[in-house]
Amino acid sequence: MATTKIEWTESTWNPITGCTKISSGCKFCYAEVMAKRLKAMGQEKYRNGFALTLHPETLQEPYAWKKPKMIFVNSMSDLFHKDIPVEYLQRVFKVIKENPQHVFQVLTKRADILRYYDSEGWLEWPHNLWMGVTVENKEVIHRIENLRNTNARVKFLSCEPLLSPLENMNLKGIDWVIVGGESGRTPRPMKEDWVVDIKEQCRQANVAFYFKQWGGTNKKKAGSALDGKAYKEMPVIIESK
Repeated sequence: MATTKIEWTESTWNPITGCTKISSGCKFCYAEVMAKRLKAMGQEKYRNGFALTLHPETLQEPYAWKKPKMIFVNSMSDLFHKDIPVEYLQRVFKVIKENPQHVFQVLTKRADILRYYDSEGWLEWPHNLWMGVTVENKEVIHRIENLRNTNARVKFLSCEPLLSPLENMNLKGIDWVIVGGESGRTPRPMKEDWVVDIKEQCRQANVAFYFKQWGGTNKKKAGSALDGKAYKEMPVIIESK
């Protein structure tokens, strides 16, 4: 487990590292940059750079974490990458289930694989797993439907980096929406009216809305205030849901 600056979680756990790009949201992948940097620093875990690499030795780590945490799983990869054996994914899910003191957050851009595995009955959904998909523009809005049709208990969207308006989303069955602008040296722009529209859609659907950042070349200076307010809502999970 490692601490993280990602505001909507507390720690990260990476039983897999490395990935490949599949959509426009991947263009300036922070994980790719970080993996190359860690390889240059001589960290053994990143000896393969950003090539997809399984780390079965990490599967025992959560059993030693006693204090409850919110943990982002695979911040340096995508748990539903096509080249990850489903048996290994099942092992990760088993670890999550056997550590109910924590909330584990999983985020994927490969919602088609997520839906397929679920439809085949290959996934036993732990009570403490929050499943999310990235929806960075309207071209990938179909990911929401794939997520909604899974048996995950808690479902969320990460609209980061938000690259286009996302009008008239169907948020039925969605518990949480995170929105953020791209940051870095050459960030693509995000318009305020895109953010306001998503906030209003969440309000109408009674979905928790979390505005992470405006982004830009100086994300700290740009901040995360929207209409002079901070929106950092978290999903309210009802046990019987």
